[in-house]
Amino acid sequence: MDNTSDLRVLLGSRHPLLFVETQDEERFLVLLRDAAWDLDLPVWTWTATKGLARDEKDPQYGTRDPSRAFEWIKYLDQPAVFVFADIHPHLDNPQVVRAVKELAQDAREGQTIVLTAPNRTIPAELNGLALPWNLSPPGEDELHRLIHRTLEDLTERRFTVDLDDSDVDRLVVAVRGLSLREAEHLLQQAAFRDGQLTGEDIADVRRAKAELLSSDGILELVEAEVGTLDEVGGLDGLKQWLRVRRAAHEDGGMEPARGILLTGIPGCGKSFVAKTLARSWDLPLVLLDPSRLYRPYIGETEQRLQESLRSIDALAPAVLWIDEIEKGFAAGGMSDSGVSQRLLGTFLRWMQERKPGVFLVATANDVSQLPPELLRKGRFDETFFVDLPDTAARRAIFALHLAKRDIELTEHELARLVKNSDGFSGAEIESAVVGAVYRAFGADRPIAGSDIEAEMAATVPLSISRSEDVLALRAWASDRAVAA
Repeated sequence: MDNTSDLRVLLGSRHPLLFVETQDEERFLVLLRDAAWDLDLPVWTWTATKGLARDEKDPQYGTRDPSRAFEWIKYLDQPAVFVFADIHPHLDNPQVVRAVKELAQDAREGQTIVLTAPNRTIPAELNGLALPWNLSPPGEDELHRLIHRTLEDLTERRFTVDLDDSDVDRLVVAVRGLSLREAEHLLQQAAFRDGQLTGEDIADVRRAKAELLSSDGILELVEAEVGTLDEVGGLDGLKQWLRVRRAAHEDGGMEPARGILLTGIPGCGKSFVAKTLARSWDLPLVLLDPSRLYRPYIGETEQRLQESLRSIDALAPAVLWIDEIEKGFAAGGMSDSGVSQRLLGTFLRWMQERKPGVFLVATANDVSQLPPELLRKGRFDETFFVDLPDTAARRAIFALHLAKRDIELTEHELARLVKNSDGFSGAEIESAVVGAVYRAFGADRPIAGSDIEAEMAATVPLSISRSEDVLALRAWASDRAVAA
């Protein structure tokens, strides 16, 4: 059901009090008036600057004070809809809250009071009486109309518009989740950049949307200058799994994969997989840092998570990366008055109910900290264990980092490095190569395989310094995860 139909049902079923969370007030009022028109209901709108006015006519004298406006409504006996826009600052006043409650309880048949606010903070006195309602983002029909209207405007203003029907469909996907005003702004911005709007601008529009939706600092759009999955050393099982899921979705119309959990030894490429996956699938990569969610005030942390998840849904299709997920959704969590437990509950509901389009890549170094609710079958499509690289994987990792720095070694040197790096993680191999570059630079000579060997000899790998932890991780994964 679309927004207008939903509002029509709510008004027709005679709910006396609605609490609407929206940051797109102009669009909401248009939709509400359409719904009220179908039911032959007049719409009265109150604002703090104008007071109470019917159908955009002159306001009633002295009604800028919300209490006076409520008193005025008491004398109206005909059915109507009364919208109080941005009423939330006044809801700290117990007299205003009581006036709203009494007005709703005594509302005449066919009268509905609508309170709007950018965030949902319903006073406790109105719980059970106020019906919460969210304005859903514009649907595809609304976005199509907006895009065609904007393209006509750009053409009349002598901008070059070179888009076919498939490009318009891609633009609809690119701006999905934004308000109509935000979507129009991004289209105008793309056209003003070089005086034209073409299919090549769609990626820029999508990137601008991601930046807009991640402006609160919780979400971060990651512009990863990395290769594709094919360039990842080792992890053949994981790469094949991802290829099959992607190909089945694109070619067979099958339901897309929803997410994976990557656990294993630190420094073995879990985060690198998330970056290369997004690039391989040509999707934006969005990082959610759970540590940025926490705020000191009651309910604010949970609200920030809900807003972030709505933004993520709006970004679809996209890859969502949660790095070290155990730091945000750890087991226990009662020491913080249950905030962690509520965050976990909200996140699990989102995982269960979200629509396809957001592929979740969660990484964890310490799976023992994860709650069992997050690990049960069905939360993720699969759980992969990323172990230390074997011989073939280490060779591929060395080849990647040597080629990246234009270092040429003989086959004999490369073979020695692969052999002597047994027990090293991918990150430790890269660190050895980087250290060797500085070593050779300091000696003012070309880099040699011996420089890398010297760096490795001076390194105590994690597999030795924390051998007990590595063994414990492998023991956990033996019957709980698939080898990557």
